Amino acid sequence: MMARYKQDQKEQTRENIIAAAGRCFKKSGYNGIGVDGLAKEAGVTSGAFYGHFDSKQTAFSAAIISGLSQLEVGIKQFQNEYGAKWWPEFAKFYMNQKRTCDLAESCALQSLTPEIGRSDEAIREIFETELLKVLDAANEGSSQTSKQTVNEKTLVNLAMLIGGVTLARAVKDEALATEIANAIQNVMLNEQK
Repeated sequence: MMARYKQDQKEQTRENIIAAAGRCFKKSGYNGIGVDGLAKEAGVTSGAFYGHFDSKQTAFSAAIISGLSQLEVGIKQFQNEYGAKWWPEFAKFYMNQKRTCDLAESCALQSLTPEIGRSDEAIREIFETELLKVLDAANEGSSQTSKQTVNEKTLVNLAMLIGGVTLARAVKDEALATEIANAIQNVMLNEQK
């Protein structure tokens, strides 16, 4: 029984490190934090960090996978709750909660994409693999007949959402940030009509 506890504890520590890495990379960027900072955020020593990940880049990869997996799960929840009309509801959530939350709790798609764009091919390949899973989830159950049309709509919607949040977070004036958020929501609501 003791060995089982240790394995569970090891898995929990790894998950804590991944969650901490996700928060740190979203808030500070890849170059904004080192292994010591990641370990501290996770509540472990740097040695314990290296017991789970051989480098900061490996933890970054795990944070990307975890973050996009969370997005995929979120999309499926919205689809289950709102059916075919899930996009406008998702846009409302995204342009409000995900725009105004602390960056550490923001969406990995919005926060990590610029970091991934500056990364090497291996990281971009991991991101692409996970993004395709998000696209598949978002396209599921679509009433559109052409897969290309569905994919285009999903890509446009995701790009609008992450661009809208990025733009709204960048302005100082909250009224302008709200105007940006409302514009994105209105476009996506009108698409559903």
